[in-house]
Amino acid sequence: MKLYVGNLSFETTENDLQDLFEQHGAVSEVRLMMDRMTGKSRGFAFITMNDGAQANAAMAALNGHELNNRALAVNEARPREERPRPFGGGGKRPFAGNRR
Repeated sequence: MKLYVGNLSFETTENDLQDLFEQHGAVSEVRLMMDRMTGKSRGFAFITMNDGAQANAAMAALNGHELNNRALAVNEARPREERPRPFGGGGKRPFAGNRR
């Protein structure tokens, strides 16, 4: 079961989350989402736990739990929604380099 963890402090690390969630069961993956441009945390993560009962226990215990002075928001992760692409850019254009 994959859990979404939001409202994270920018100082929170994957190890912090691993240690916290392992108190409620085996954690198979921790993915702290990072901003590509700045390399800093985006303030949320995904935790994967193979046992659904342990994941539900972690969700119940840790939703609202304070970590690094922030109250965590812990929910079951939803599938990523397709977003409409903005207009402009990215279209195919003829290559101008071969014109004579």
